[in-house]
Amino acid sequence: MTEGAPLRVAFTHIPRRLWAGGYNYQSNLFQALSKFRSGEFAPILFAGAGDDDADLAPLAAIPSVEVVRSAAFDGRAGLAAALAWGLDREAVADFRTHRIDAVFEAARFFGWRLPYPAVAWFPDFQHRRLPQLFPAAARWRREAGFRMQIASGRTVMLSSESSHRDFRKFYPGAKNEVCVVRFATGPSPAFLTGNPVEIVAQYQLPEKYFYLPNQFYTHKNHQVVVDALAILAERGFDAVVCASGSTEDRRERGYFDEVMAGVRSRGLEKRFRHLGMIPLAHVYALLRACAGLINPSRSEGWSTTVEEAKSFGVPMILSDLDVHREQTNDTASYFGTDDPATLADHLMRVSQDSEASIIRNLVPYQDHRVAAFAADFGNTVQRAMQASLR
Repeated sequence: MTEGAPLRVAFTHIPRRLWAGGYNYQSNLFQALSKFRSGEFAPILFAGAGDDDADLAPLAAIPSVEVVRSAAFDGRAGLAAALAWGLDREAVADFRTHRIDAVFEAARFFGWRLPYPAVAWFPDFQHRRLPQLFPAAARWRREAGFRMQIASGRTVMLSSESSHRDFRKFYPGAKNEVCVVRFATGPSPAFLTGNPVEIVAQYQLPEKYFYLPNQFYTHKNHQVVVDALAILAERGFDAVVCASGSTEDRRERGYFDEVMAGVRSRGLEKRFRHLGMIPLAHVYALLRACAGLINPSRSEGWSTTVEEAKSFGVPMILSDLDVHREQTNDTASYFGTDDPATLADHLMRVSQDSEASIIRNLVPYQDHRVAAFAADFGNTVQRAMQASLR
């Protein structure tokens, strides 16, 4: 690192179709660093040669972000070497070429012999809390990765105090430096230029609708929402939920088809609408105009969709997780993950209380939360660099 130059931190690209939350997390982090820590950090994003240009272009447009394409970052390239020899040599060669100072590991282990300070981000401990949702091989792979990062002395970054408690419970012997960095969103102005009224009309949604922008992963628990809509239909109350996001869950193929088959068999096609993968600008537009956000997930580290809803002051109806209560300071409406009746009650009440055609803007003081996110991340990288000198 050149004195006075920004720290060059290596990130690995997260394809939006595979994990929209991870993609949005890094996008928001890059924007926060650019706005509030300008000149201190330069994110260097390493992407595979075949990664989607549509994903990478908005990230490359963020000031100070550099995008590097390399075959070393296609799929799981280098993982075998990292496990067997302690080093992902091809990735490290790219790091040297691009003068990296530190590495951010998100769902990727570069080896215990990595010659750079490293921060390992553990988004959540879903594989320990909900092991039944993981094929044995996937569960083992994730657990082995976490344990190797812990054993390699990585500085561990968590997103909530709830996750911190899980970390201490599941890895009681870990001596790693642990930092809690709470995610906050600061949407780029470029994503807020669309007219929400026009975008709602484009998707042929009613004036009042609820928004569920979770990918169709099994643990996201869309089924309880479908069950709640069926209860409301029996009561003669009309509520519409629109969902967006990828339908691909590599752990359980066919989950999306199963949920949608249930929607059709119960005659709920007009009440539960799936819009597919939509542009981020449309996600924000639908958030700004909806009656409320729903997140029925069975497990979260720090929900991206909740954070995005908070940034616009959207009413929230959330599964009753410790992390959801922590994230919202008990200001949302909560329901059990297997309690569609309570969810139906909340949907009815919020719908009746909400105004039609409301368009929300960013809440006051949102910048303070985003600035704290950037500062906490920056401090975590600095602590990792200090730890590497010991």
